[in-house]
Amino acid sequence: MQSRISASPNVTPMIDIMLVLLIIFMVITPMIVNGTPAIPPVAVNLRSHPEQPGDHTLGIDRDGHYFLDREPVASPDLGARVRAIYARSDDHVLFVRADRELDYARVLDAIDIVRQNGVRVVGMIAEPPPK
Repeated sequence: MQSRISASPNVTPMIDIMLVLLIIFMVITPMIVNGTPAIPPVAVNLRSHPEQPGDHTLGIDRDGHYFLDREPVASPDLGARVRAIYARSDDHVLFVRADRELDYARVLDAIDIVRQNGVRVVGMIAEPPPK
């Protein structure tokens, strides 16, 4: 009797690798699509902000409206107003106070605008922890 040699490929290792990759993608994909939920920090400020003379604050309410030093500012005018304030100032620090429910991308957009118009340091104002 002659033995026949079989030339069929062994696909078991390939199937094992495909199953491992499938599991990895099933775990990773929901995190990429949904992102990571972030809650703004609750912290203790070293001093009350911005009650010191010369401090400037950019407030952003829940609807995304800007308030520069407690005065409303239209979105297109924000860059010009910031440039005017810091053109005559030696201190290029701005404190940002944003609403907790505001989309973080809106906060980053505001920070980009003020950075492009003369602000060197941006400080975020956190809410104090409950007592």
